[in-house]
Amino acid sequence: MQKECLYEGEDIKCFIPQREPIVMVDRLYEADDSHAETGLTLAPDNIFMQGGRFTEPGLIEHEAQSASVLAGYKAVKRGEPAPVGYIGEIKKCVIARLPKAGESLVTEIDIVSEVGDISLARAVTRVGGETVCECQMKIFITNE
Repeated sequence: MQKECLYEGEDIKCFIPQREPIVMVDRLYEADDSHAETGLTLAPDNIFMQGGRFTEPGLIEHEAQSASVLAGYKAVKRGEPAPVGYIGEIKKCVIARLPKAGESLVTEIDIVSEVGDISLARAVTRVGGETVCECQMKIFITNE
């Protein structure tokens, strides 16, 4: 059963600074102050596809942009512009398999802690309920 989206397609771009061809999130299913669930359907011509598989950097970028969507969603709800985020650190990253073109990623982002402009986020990406990637990220958020 397909989940309902809060935002999808072009509408997601109000929450992130990225533009084509580097947009790696195409759906926002749910979001609150510390949690979001996003998605991406893997097109065969995605710049992170290699040999019909979504590469490791693509998975990391998707998870980082999922965290960015959460930060942007919170900012827009406060009437502020979506901020820009920079990955400061990635750790405890486990990639179980590389998804194939045509598969749909569903990613859960949870903010574990926030200190000033730095957030520690936990990301888990699944395809059809199977975990394909998970990691922790330190993200620096700025309004520049």
